[in-house]
Amino acid sequence: MSEPRIGALRVRLPFGPVELRWAEWGPPDGVPVVCVHGLTRTGRDFDTLARELAEDGRRVICPDIPGRGLSSWLPDGNLYAVPTYLAALGPLLQELGSYDWVGTSMGGLIGMGLASIPGNSLRRMVLNDVGAAIPAAALIGIGAYLGSEPEFADVAAVEAHLRAIHAGFGPLSPAEWRHLAETSARMMPNGRVVLHYDPAIAVPMRGAPPADVVLWPLWETLKLPVLLLRGAESPLLTAETAERMASRPGVTLVTVPGCGHAPALMDPSQTGVIRGFLRG
Repeated sequence: MSEPRIGALRVRLPFGPVELRWAEWGPPDGVPVVCVHGLTRTGRDFDTLARELAEDGRRVICPDIPGRGLSSWLPDGNLYAVPTYLAALGPLLQELGSYDWVGTSMGGLIGMGLASIPGNSLRRMVLNDVGAAIPAAALIGIGAYLGSEPEFADVAAVEAHLRAIHAGFGPLSPAEWRHLAETSARMMPNGRVVLHYDPAIAVPMRGAPPADVVLWPLWETLKLPVLLLRGAESPLLTAETAERMASRPGVTLVTVPGCGHAPALMDPSQTGVIRGFLRG
């Protein structure tokens, strides 16, 4: 099984430098696809999809958003927000020319923000189980596990934890769960294992109780072709929201059976529909 190249870029932002890292697959001269992960995840979640897109001749870039994976942590938890992520990704994206986007959950929100910026270079966008409205109840559920800082004895314990909190990923094989655990784990000097993200990413969700997120005005500004994937059991992207989004010309809605939030994009039926959409 092939392994990715690891890219790195030092980005200077108003509060200081950020080290951005990413996994890269496929030919360097291929049409780029940028794949961006969910809130507590890393770019390695896309390994299966990235390998398949690389077979299609695409250059696939899967960044670790700051505070996750191999990218650096931010000095203040309040900085963990979409504007910061867009600023950190900016220099990398500028080097790509035009590109496609695959965004799971938070990665989709970043993509929607990017697509609303005049003069952006996006061609086509896949939104994986995220959309123009998010119920407060779904955010409360995310905050419940995000607020803890668990430690584990080994990667097997990490895997058990991920199986519990991310059951919505769908029916994955033991090897797929093990891969997610291995790429989600960070070894501590004391030999214990923690999850591969800065606990301070929870800071923006603390304080006032979560409210419904409403992004319809932003959504209405987007004109590019969109593939909208929805887990059939998702609490975050409701059927009503997905159907309303799909009423816009150029939007294709696919409901993924057996999944909640969010489809893991490892099953051939899921990766296949993405490959077909990105081929145009």
